[in-house]
Amino acid sequence: MRRKRVLPLAALMLCTPALAGTAPAVAAPQTAPAAEPAAAPAGPLRILLTNDDGYNAPGIRKAFERLTAAGHDVTIVAPLTNQSGTGTKMMSGAPTISVKHPEPKVWAVDGTPGDSVAFGLAAVFAGEAPDLVVSGTNFGPNVAGLATHSGTVGGAVAALESGVPAIALSTGGLSAPDPVTTVNAMGPTLDFAVKLIDRLRVRARSGPLLPKGVGLNVNHPIVGADGKGTAAGVAATFQDPQNFLEPDFTDAGDGTWKVGVKVALKPAAKGGDIEAVAAGKIAVSPMNSDWNTGPADHAVTSALIAGLRP
Repeated sequence: MRRKRVLPLAALMLCTPALAGTAPAVAAPQTAPAAEPAAAPAGPLRILLTNDDGYNAPGIRKAFERLTAAGHDVTIVAPLTNQSGTGTKMMSGAPTISVKHPEPKVWAVDGTPGDSVAFGLAAVFAGEAPDLVVSGTNFGPNVAGLATHSGTVGGAVAALESGVPAIALSTGGLSAPDPVTTVNAMGPTLDFAVKLIDRLRVRARSGPLLPKGVGLNVNHPIVGADGKGTAAGVAATFQDPQNFLEPDFTDAGDGTWKVGVKVALKPAAKGGDIEAVAAGKIAVSPMNSDWNTGPADHAVTSALIAGLRP
């Protein structure tokens, strides 16, 4: 079962024409609320910055520079090594975990993005949770089925599970990422992230940055031959239900199998993140930290099991 993306009215308002230049799309219904998040401060935010590409990757370093330049108090707590594709995995059962502190405001955790966020909240920010967790910007997109298995999204989910507002940031289109243009496109991605965070802070006033239990999965396209172009707009989207990467296994005849991946992109769901990114727009998809699918599906399930007995 896939984690559904939910969009309460307050989150829908984030992508108004004043921010984006485009009208938001209609998204999925709201799920059960989580615990009440803390109120947002009036000034700059205390931000825990993580990712799944590693603490020294270009995306997180650029994010640190840009968010710090915007006046926020940013601390990197991210994986020591590349943890792409680890999803929501956490090594919570391990007796020890290795953590390096190579420079001020930077912590490198020998684990997953989820481990990094858990360590950051429990140790680095002990006693006072950050105002926001930002995960990314990731090298390449996290749309559709990719989001379900993304370590970048997993880091944001770990924050949401602890009641901390979170944003996952990714940079890339649907084709194979080119290193130079993708890194260039991280500039516009982070420019938008600063605007989005400002919008959250201003709209929060004395309330929470985001609705209860809701985070945002932001996918910025690559625009222009050099990646430095401006997106065509911003769309409030949902996670397209398709998984366009299909595993391919070939028997090598010696007890092993060669593993490959086939790309099988299907028509994009209207209003989904694939459609928006393919159109050169920034996709902003709300997400929650649990597997609830909402009251409608709960009613269907209740009808399905009506009358069954052990």
